[in-house]
Amino acid sequence: MAKDKIINVQEVNISLVQKNGEDFICITNVAKAKTDGSRAADVIKNWIRTRNTLEFLGTWEKIYNPSFKVVEFDHFKTQAGLPSFVLSPSQWVEKTGAIGIFSNSGRYGGTYAHRDIAFEFGSAISAEFKLYLIKEFQRLKGEESNRLKLDWNLQRTLARVNYSIHAFKF
Repeated sequence: MAKDKIINVQEVNISLVQKNGEDFICITNVAKAKTDGSRAADVIKNWIRTRNTLEFLGTWEKIYNPSFKVVEFDHFKTQAGLPSFVLSPSQWVEKTGAIGIFSNSGRYGGTYAHRDIAFEFGSAISAEFKLYLIKEFQRLKGEESNRLKLDWNLQRTLARVNYSIHAFKF
């Protein structure tokens, strides 16, 4: 899966990809705003193991994922907050069948989260960072929307000219 777009939030480049028609944001890149790249996985693991995060993820999955394994989720929820509880995004996906987060290895590797989840993760960095992340994402989507409008209008104009040429042969 290749990177589709990159946005820059407070001097941090953040990759975005499309998966099943939905936008996913690289939370590994987002975590680099809080710490260096080698510790980004630790920031994500610490965030995902809290009760509030697990409740948010579980609720999101219940809404958008009919195959979500609620029993496994309940097990994680009872363990959340305990000092011995550890959870990685890949374990979360493997055990619960979650679709809101996925991890890739290789050139475009990292942990990606659906935009709703990624915005929530932005709170783990700072409220300011979260707001700038949302604002930059909205700016990108606005640019894409304007570009699509231009493409549509161009296609419409070409069709009209082409019709005129074919309809009025001399």
